[in-house]
Amino acid sequence: MIQIYTTPSCSSCRKAKKWFDDHRIEFREKNIFNIKLTRDDIILMLKNTEAGFEDIISTRSKVFQEKNLNIEDMTMTELTNFIIQNPSVLRRPIIIDDNKMQVGYNDDEIRAFIPKRLREIIMCTSCEKGENCDYMNALNIYFKELQDEEQKHTAH
Repeated sequence: MIQIYTTPSCSSCRKAKKWFDDHRIEFREKNIFNIKLTRDDIILMLKNTEAGFEDIISTRSKVFQEKNLNIEDMTMTELTNFIIQNPSVLRRPIIIDDNKMQVGYNDDEIRAFIPKRLREIIMCTSCEKGENCDYMNALNIYFKELQDEEQKHTAH
């Protein structure tokens, strides 16, 4: 299940949630101001980074600047505790599934979260020869399949 870490005033967070809604992709949202982050949340984020804390923390954030902190001088425990106490230092949104993560919203990169079946349709692996496989057509085929599947389940 895709997890999105958000804040209410974040326009990039709203764009990401809209993209998932538009593509009918389920996700869980965790508003980091309303629901306290856990050590497990941060470990999940770090597990999917390339540069560790640098990928998820905005060192330009107000609280980071006010405290005059240096990531290099802090232990992992200190940084984790600091994030839990000051969630506003996180870049947003942070989107994670089992094996990938995106920090911020990017129209192209977010497509990494497209379900396997939709990806197959987009790549024309199941199309009849000559069928138009542009992205919008693929999306319509995928949505029709989802609708047919829902109707099967409600008929039983």
